[in-house]
Amino acid sequence: MLDAVVIDGNAIARSVRQRVYDEIKEIQSTQTRFNPNLVIVQVGTRPDSSAYVRMKLKAAKEAGISCEVRKFPEDISESEVLEEISVLNDDPAVHGILVQLPVPRHISETKVTNAVVIDKDVDGFGPLNVGELAKRGGNPLFVPCTPAGVMVLLKESGVKIRGKRAVVIGRSDIVGSPVSYLLKNADATVTICHRYTNDLEEIVKSADIVVAAVGIPEFVKGEWLKKDAVVIDVGINYIPDASKRSGQRLVGDVDYPSASKVASLITPVPGGVGPMTVAMLVQNVVNSAKRSYAAQDKRHITPLPLKCLKPVPSDFEISRAQHPKHITDIAHEIGITDHELEQHGPYKAKVSLNILDRLKSRKNGKYILVGGITPTPLGEGKSTTTVGLVQALGAHLNKIAFANVRQPSMGPTFGIKGGAAGGGYSQVIPMDEFNMHLTGDIHAISQANNLLAAAIDTRMFHEESQKDAALYKRLVPPKKGVRSFTKSMLNRLERLGITKTDPNALTEEEVSKFVRLNIDPDTITWRRVVDCNDRHLRSITVGQGATEKGHTRQTGFDITVASECMAILALNTGIKDIRRRLGAMVVASDIHGNPVTCEDIGAAGALTALLKDAIKPNLMQTLEGTPVFVHAGPFANISIGASSVLADQIALKLAGTEAGEPDSKAGYVVTEAGFDFTMGGERFFNIKCRTSGLKPDAVVLVATVRALKLHGGGPDVKPGQALADEYTTENVALVTKGCENLKKQISNAKRYGVPVVVAINRFVTDSDAELAAIREQALLAGADDAIPTNHWEEGGAGAVELAEGVIKAAEKENNFELLYETENTSAVEKLEIIAKEMYGADGVELSELARKKIETYTRQGFGNLPICIAKTQYSLSHDPKLKGVPKGFTVPIRDVRASVGAGYLYALAAEIMTIPGLPTHAGYLNVEVNEKGEIDGLF
Repeated sequence: MLDAVVIDGNAIARSVRQRVYDEIKEIQSTQTRFNPNLVIVQVGTRPDSSAYVRMKLKAAKEAGISCEVRKFPEDISESEVLEEISVLNDDPAVHGILVQLPVPRHISETKVTNAVVIDKDVDGFGPLNVGELAKRGGNPLFVPCTPAGVMVLLKESGVKIRGKRAVVIGRSDIVGSPVSYLLKNADATVTICHRYTNDLEEIVKSADIVVAAVGIPEFVKGEWLKKDAVVIDVGINYIPDASKRSGQRLVGDVDYPSASKVASLITPVPGGVGPMTVAMLVQNVVNSAKRSYAAQDKRHITPLPLKCLKPVPSDFEISRAQHPKHITDIAHEIGITDHELEQHGPYKAKVSLNILDRLKSRKNGKYILVGGITPTPLGEGKSTTTVGLVQALGAHLNKIAFANVRQPSMGPTFGIKGGAAGGGYSQVIPMDEFNMHLTGDIHAISQANNLLAAAIDTRMFHEESQKDAALYKRLVPPKKGVRSFTKSMLNRLERLGITKTDPNALTEEEVSKFVRLNIDPDTITWRRVVDCNDRHLRSITVGQGATEKGHTRQTGFDITVASECMAILALNTGIKDIRRRLGAMVVASDIHGNPVTCEDIGAAGALTALLKDAIKPNLMQTLEGTPVFVHAGPFANISIGASSVLADQIALKLAGTEAGEPDSKAGYVVTEAGFDFTMGGERFFNIKCRTSGLKPDAVVLVATVRALKLHGGGPDVKPGQALADEYTTENVALVTKGCENLKKQISNAKRYGVPVVVAINRFVTDSDAELAAIREQALLAGADDAIPTNHWEEGGAGAVELAEGVIKAAEKENNFELLYETENTSAVEKLEIIAKEMYGADGVELSELARKKIETYTRQGFGNLPICIAKTQYSLSHDPKLKGVPKGFTVPIRDVRASVGAGYLYALAAEIMTIPGLPTHAGYLNVEVNEKGEIDGLF
């Protein structure tokens, strides 16, 4: 009688690992980022567990898989292990998680193995994978490694399974039951037995295939077997053996000497199923990585259906009629993980900046700027166009597309302007949450700004009431007997040229220099802020209390979005950068004319702490379920009037492409510049793009028949008053004449070297002839296209042609350049360049105050900063009465101020209100909360 043929598990496992290795290398030849990654969680230091882990590490290395072991002490708590698994579940770089068993008794094996998400359960132990395997026609993501190895052994050994009788001895969820499911699915007739099964020997004797997984040494005897049966021994058992150095010997569940005399094929122990278990593990990891990368490459936005009614209801009615997707669904569709998402209710969330590091290898998506021609006081629909364009790209053209917009201030919300969520069927939802509080960023800005204001007045008070020694003692008090400088103090000492770090080592002269800021009260530029329209706070007196001992001074309030802290929120690139910028803010000059900064005051660290969460962009959605980043809201007159650099950077990566992907797969990030292009667009390029290094692929200029008729000589347009007949009846000549303003704005945009598409925001009163005239004039002026849109009435469907035009324009050659360079161009020269090239002015005329301010800032080292001009948005000039394209004017610059932390100067060309007032009939009069707790009366 011949002995059974031994099934060499080691050899078959080697071939599996080699196939895996070859497969990885083939994929990496076209996708360099492909890197299958397994993490093994090991609790305790059991020798057998450590041995198994070493085997898995070796196999992973041979197969070309990254493998890391996370080792934890025996006494780690169950909750800590579960938290670790949760973090790994959400890490896209991890494709497989294996909890090495057994775990200590105080930890539930079921809990920790079930905690691994189904798509990383490479051991196949989770209930979803096991459940799918048990179902007829089920589709598990992973088959448990040992059962999968058993099936490969049978296949590689040429065993025909269909129609054969198979007996599985053992009913565990890890081996016995899954093997039975696999054999059944391979069309075998399967019987499951266990050690207590009656007539077990007779049942086994009927089997063509025997799988022993009972966990009892040498349990199955040769005489139990049918002649020429195939025997798969899964057992791993140690029995005493004095001849062995260890005193024990490894055996299986089958009595090998007797079984090998009867069987036709048999697996040895060791060297049979064991190596296959590890081989199938590495195969599962690779399969998981392939699915993961495929899912990333197939990012897809599922649009919400939109039922457009006519006549179009109010914005608020439209918003409430649509049921938004849960914010986690939005996040998953665009590739944001749960650990990168901080939910604030079901429909809004903050996004962690860590995502930038995870996606750093991606090429950015397409970057689109929406600007506008010189508007009427009613606005021409830039926000609505931004949202409508993104809805068209994402919901109708199957692109990954983001709208990146500013967070609205509650001042205008409760005042007269209204919200900033877009309008009609192109808006951000839920619009009440969008316009009120959101996630509290504006309140954080208010608190940070006002903390610094209080610190300035407090410092002046204490400097006036104390001598140097006493002041120094209180500024640097001992803590547990030790005095030390704070980070801000060390930064101030460095500025003063003092290199000492021991507070006790300073001389009297150095102490005096350190403690005396000597702020000149007349030079303080820092004001308090509130997110409310309140005209009575424009000018106030502080310090009138009896305890302030007569330290009164004139100051005032600005609206929060006018704070330099808000501009810094929009322009910073991370926590380190915002800390630096906040410290650099100049709040006053000292009596010698030197700048006094927030760092000198010692408040930069505290301000950073107040804004550490505010720097994370907020995620929302449009009416059609496409993603929106809402972040920062700097004033569009004295600041950049754009959403944040960080939101743009994150969106561009989420919309971007991986190495090896075609550029055609790139998504789109559409952001908006406040006011007309001479203001918002100019600042977007020369300040925001200069700061971020980002370069737009195209500009969309929003124009309306209404605005062009105004610039062609039509009567004034005033909020709250009916439009004159000229605006509601066809007048092609008036439109054509007004197109001179459009042509100038096209020229302004093309000055930066990017393609320009004109979006003609269509109103119901516009005629086809008027729209055709605008298109003709726009193309003559060099626009790449000019396309009528009806997104206010039709949502994204009304902007599909615009979206197609933008896609074409964004593929064109881009010769991006800035308007001026900063280092060798004086502040006055920059003002001249902006006025002449953007406005069409003859030049600028500086007041004596403005000239002195420029001289001071230049002397203080700020002359190399970019500059913007605060002026009216209702004219290319500084005079709102001058419509069309004014000629022969000079821009008067009455004052120049510095936002050093934000990184720019700003010149005032007119009286600019930094805190609006409330009208007689203000928006707050209409707002109520109904019995359901819902807000009514907004817009």
